[in-house]
Amino acid sequence: MALKFDTDFDPSYGQGVTVAPDVLRITAENPGPFTFYGTNSYIVGRKTLAVIDPGPDDDAHLKTLLEVIGDRPVSHIFVSHTHRDHSPLAARLKQHTGAIVLAEGRHRPARPLRIGEVNPLDASADTAFNPDIALADDTVIDGDGWAIRTVLTPGHTANHAAFALEGTSILFSADHVMAWSTSIVAPPDGAMADYMASLDRLIERDDRLLLPGHGGPVTAPRSFMRELKTHRRMRERAILEQLRSGDRTIKEMVAAIYRDTDPRLHGAAGLSVLAHLEDLVARGLITTDGEPAIDGIFRPPG
Repeated sequence: MALKFDTDFDPSYGQGVTVAPDVLRITAENPGPFTFYGTNSYIVGRKTLAVIDPGPDDDAHLKTLLEVIGDRPVSHIFVSHTHRDHSPLAARLKQHTGAIVLAEGRHRPARPLRIGEVNPLDASADTAFNPDIALADDTVIDGDGWAIRTVLTPGHTANHAAFALEGTSILFSADHVMAWSTSIVAPPDGAMADYMASLDRLIERDDRLLLPGHGGPVTAPRSFMRELKTHRRMRERAILEQLRSGDRTIKEMVAAIYRDTDPRLHGAAGLSVLAHLEDLVARGLITTDGEPAIDGIFRPPG
């Protein structure tokens, strides 16, 4: 059964939308094939506020955030990961509010670059970002009437974190789980084994509502994430089938597996296939010459 996505979403640009008690969503107007209608920023609290994922360095989005915040103080700015659609506005928002910026850490790849390898994702990385406080897993930050727990979820990026609003069963899932699409897992920034382990961790949490970095909420998280896991395993099986049928390159596999996908996404699809191939090689299910690479030759075992 195909994974069903929910693409019915009103971004309501320029205003705050109540998505839960004392939680407002503000969507930046940065739509695209990887961002859907744009990046969701969240404002948590009633008196003294927290902001989760301030978003891209965009004047209009900053103006909307400050208008919705009004004269209420902001004590904390949480950043889920260091892609340019999520973290860059943190510095300017801090200048306006004096808030502390918190995240898992600076941008880094999930694995070291190999000899001769060029990171195709450099343009999307916010390498200038440096949090005031680095968050360890399970850290709880207490605010004015709210508490937020860090749930580290590497996979999409090495430093990806979700944030749980304590006492509510609400999780801000950023780009790890979204209702409109699967998350991009692209080496060297991301790793499939990490992503799957993080997915299992969130399934075990059993939150009742996920508020993602793009698009609308995930209202039945456990069943949706189980379907996501099945989808990834089906993609893995499709790759193995293409290898058994004679395909040896990522380009060949993408042409077959993603033939109905927007061609603008084929580059990302190739990196996603590489993520699966890296995992399959590590598990001894396929072979390659040397380290797995985007231009490598892959073979089934035996």
